[in-house]
Amino acid sequence: MTADRPKDFIRDIIDADLAAGRHQKVVTRFPPEPNGYLHIGHAKSICLNFGIARDYGGVCHLRFDDTNPTTENVEYADAIMGDVRWLGFDWGDKLFYASDYYERLFELAVELIEKGLAYVCDLNEEQISDYRGTVTEPGRPSPFRDRSVAENLDLFRRMRAGEFPDGSRVLRAKIDMASPNMKLRDPLLYRIKHAHHYRSGDRWCIYPLYDFAHPLSDALEGITHSICTLEFENNRDIYDWLVEHLTLPARPHQYEFARLNLTYTVMSKRKLLQLVEEKRVHGWDDPRMPTLAGLRRRGVTPEALRAFATRVGVAKNNSTVELALFEHTLREDLNERSPRVLCVLDPLEVVIENYPEGQTETLEASFWPHDVPKEGSRKLPFGRRVYIDRSDFSENPPKDFFRLAPGREVRLRHAYVIRCERVVKDAAGTVTQLVCSYDPATRGGDAGARKVKGTIHWVSAEHAVDVEVRLYDRLFQVEMPGAAGSDPLADLNPGSLVTRAGCKAEPSLGAAAAGDRFQFEREGFFFVDPVASRAGAPVFNRTVGLKDSWAKAVQKAEPKAEARPAKPATPGPARAREALSPEAQALADRHGLSPEDARVLSEPGPLRKLFEAALALHANARGLAAWVVNELPAEARAGNPLPFGAPELAELVALIDDGTLSGALGKKVLAEMLTSGGSPKAIAERQGLKQIADPAALGPVVEQILAKNPDTVARYRSGNKNVLGALTGMVLKETRGQANPKLVTQLLLDKLG
Repeated sequence: MTADRPKDFIRDIIDADLAAGRHQKVVTRFPPEPNGYLHIGHAKSICLNFGIARDYGGVCHLRFDDTNPTTENVEYADAIMGDVRWLGFDWGDKLFYASDYYERLFELAVELIEKGLAYVCDLNEEQISDYRGTVTEPGRPSPFRDRSVAENLDLFRRMRAGEFPDGSRVLRAKIDMASPNMKLRDPLLYRIKHAHHYRSGDRWCIYPLYDFAHPLSDALEGITHSICTLEFENNRDIYDWLVEHLTLPARPHQYEFARLNLTYTVMSKRKLLQLVEEKRVHGWDDPRMPTLAGLRRRGVTPEALRAFATRVGVAKNNSTVELALFEHTLREDLNERSPRVLCVLDPLEVVIENYPEGQTETLEASFWPHDVPKEGSRKLPFGRRVYIDRSDFSENPPKDFFRLAPGREVRLRHAYVIRCERVVKDAAGTVTQLVCSYDPATRGGDAGARKVKGTIHWVSAEHAVDVEVRLYDRLFQVEMPGAAGSDPLADLNPGSLVTRAGCKAEPSLGAAAAGDRFQFEREGFFFVDPVASRAGAPVFNRTVGLKDSWAKAVQKAEPKAEARPAKPATPGPARAREALSPEAQALADRHGLSPEDARVLSEPGPLRKLFEAALALHANARGLAAWVVNELPAEARAGNPLPFGAPELAELVALIDDGTLSGALGKKVLAEMLTSGGSPKAIAERQGLKQIADPAALGPVVEQILAKNPDTVARYRSGNKNVLGALTGMVLKETRGQANPKLVTQLLLDKLG
């Protein structure tokens, strides 16, 4: 275990588990489905799961959740393994596939049937959905729910034998059609798919669903901490139910953390696949894609991705991270690994009329700036003809333009001060050449040379190397693609790729090889494309530009002081706090808000207005902020009107604060508010939602659950403390989610001793 490992709530859980002796060795897993390429969101999960195993001297399994033969293939599996290794992690001999367990999973399904806990259902997909009910109405039992064990076993085995067509039958768990968690309303476990599997071939025509295969694969592998993103929070009840009711070698537990959401980015594998299939991009490894393959080809390093994952941290509530933070992290990484060179992207010829014709001199130019402790330089040839960037000249310069203009002077980086004497144009009036003079006494910025305000980059025309440069920008042009309910692909940025041939580079770049990195001075960080480049003809991809708005925000937020001791960078929330704007920092300090909540609510817009108006009615800033930032849909941030206002939001949080509603019940109320508006109190009363926080009322329910589950009680008293969560869930289920969870846990502990 490393002493300087990150701290987060999952590691706190692991610390407590190890201290209590619940586990001797930590075993995690990364379980991707091989139906597409991994993206930057997966990188966070990879770093978390493999990082925990590393920090605690444990192991992390790589297990492919390959239970859908129609969407999965070996190309994706191979790409995933390559991405995990590229990120710097290795699973050793712990490579597994859910398909390895098909026979064992079938046997466990049979066990459920034999216990009367699963049945074969003939309803079709639409009927199953209709029978499931709604969030306000319980479901109805399937007409096939009471089939006998013998009939279910016969039908399930015939399903396996291939006697029935796709979609005609499914295997379902028999749990509770009235459960407030709709996931527990007899979830599907197996479906029929007559499809070729890329590993098992045609041996199977029934395949387990994720909710069945995932927890049982964890149990079969002895996973101690099954870490998922928050969208699987409601699936945990199925996870626990299956683990509780089947004969398994281990009893793993699932924990959820907030997935990575980035502005200007889409993380849906379905949408990314659509981009590829519709040829909106040039494949999964297009450098504009958020896939690890695309980021790698763009020039992003695994070290930068790992640093970003650490900086973002591990949280319990969903939020959206600004893409600018990722770009800032990337610049920090590339700054110390990218030698500085000169390349002119839009060349304009300059003739220095007083420089001797036919003469070439050699200038010494360092590869590294003063703030990077590295050595190394190259020779820059200089002659009568040079190229500058067209944007560095203006015939009619605006105010504060300090570059070249008629009669004005600039310094050529590493070289001389030049003055524009005349402008040459073609018949259409386009500037084709500048005629300049130079001052021989200003070579290289020697001490004593006169100062000029502007310094521009250049290359010798006689010695320049022609290169192709690809300028990549954000793939989407809006912060929240699809936030208004439209197709996110409608928000694609038409300028996300600009290709420029005939760029003029200094001679050293002619020998650049695939994978080399450079900073083109005043332009950005560039990477030699490993696919499009060939010997002597490098193609440069812009990884990220030089402008860093996030670093400026950090600088503004830091208090000014004449002398301040250096402080090491802090990962996670503390680091995020440093990056707040002054307004966000003030908001965080005034109300005790988290950095992410303060950042979101400091921005002018509908969320801020709603928060401030609700705060005037109910003085719980942190509670209101959490609901506004984390629970309202993305459309609200985009300005789409909500069917309720600040009074209703304040009333909802007040009901939670006074104990009338639990957080879970509050979410149910909010779901109806988002659909039809209305008073939260009236909605709660209409749905019969009220938190039970009276020990006298909950005591008999707790005793009833303990009496019904003597085996579980015995396991707890023999040292298996993990079953406490299962018992709590049973009480919550019995009370339709209305019991106060903390009180339930305390009452159970009192009864169990």
